[in-house]
Amino acid sequence: MPGSHPVIAIDAGQTAIKVGVEDGGWRRSDYPGLRTNAELVPQLAGVIREVAAGTLADVTVAIGTTGLTSRDDDPDGLLAATRDAGVTTALLAHDSVTSFLGALGEGTGVVMAAGTGSIILGVGQASVARVDGWGNLVGDAGSGYWIGREAIDAALRDYDGRGASTALTGVVRARFPVLDDLYIQLQTDPGYVGVMSGFARAVADLASDDAVAASICQRAGVELAESAITAARRVDEGVTGAPAICLLGGVLRPGPVRDACVARLRERWPDFSPRQPLGDGLDGARALVGLPEHHPLAGSISKARV
Repeated sequence: MPGSHPVIAIDAGQTAIKVGVEDGGWRRSDYPGLRTNAELVPQLAGVIREVAAGTLADVTVAIGTTGLTSRDDDPDGLLAATRDAGVTTALLAHDSVTSFLGALGEGTGVVMAAGTGSIILGVGQASVARVDGWGNLVGDAGSGYWIGREAIDAALRDYDGRGASTALTGVVRARFPVLDDLYIQLQTDPGYVGVMSGFARAVADLASDDAVAASICQRAGVELAESAITAARRVDEGVTGAPAICLLGGVLRPGPVRDACVARLRERWPDFSPRQPLGDGLDGARALVGLPEHHPLAGSISKARV
């Protein structure tokens, strides 16, 4: 912690907002996830105000958040909304940046994060490459949402008679007993992203016995691997041997998607072995505070100070 000033570190995702407070000690807590279809700054400011609760002063807030677009990349607005809570410095970055810093520190390589969504970040000696992370409507290939959507598609194809028979139909029917109504129920459910991604676990569990589920897992793993290969190429990593690559997120826990991903990466780099992460996204948010100005990721951090 720089000097004696307290730090509030935030790793903000769609599933949960993880918060760490460093003020002589280190304490962590969780809050409900962000709604990425609403403005992010008011949501983040609400969490900060609750955490600070008038007990902290001269606070540095360091945030890695999902869904950070040019509209929400507003550290000045965040600072203005939290100034009376004691915040004097605001650092704001996309959560791919903080995932990278948490996993690989200030080193080089590629971090793949695949949970509800997916995003891959490559960092080289002098450059940065983001691959995918384009959201559930047009991207996030290989993510939990992507897998869930593929599962529903497969179930409806089976139901129609257009596709192969699959046990996924029964899984989907358990959540939507009347399949004819499924599409309307999804379209009108504000929590549809979580509903869709919630099928990813069942797809992985069925992969050993169901060819359709196995195919979805195989394709998800290859999608993620190809994104990582692309990121490494763009930052000139992996030219002479396997780069450091961390596989993060629930989709890449041990199982068929991870196996398919690693297999594809070993086709590219026979000596590849996944790198164990040094820490998590919350550790990466803390690292924003002391990141050297010459680091390639320094330009990816927006800052505001009183």
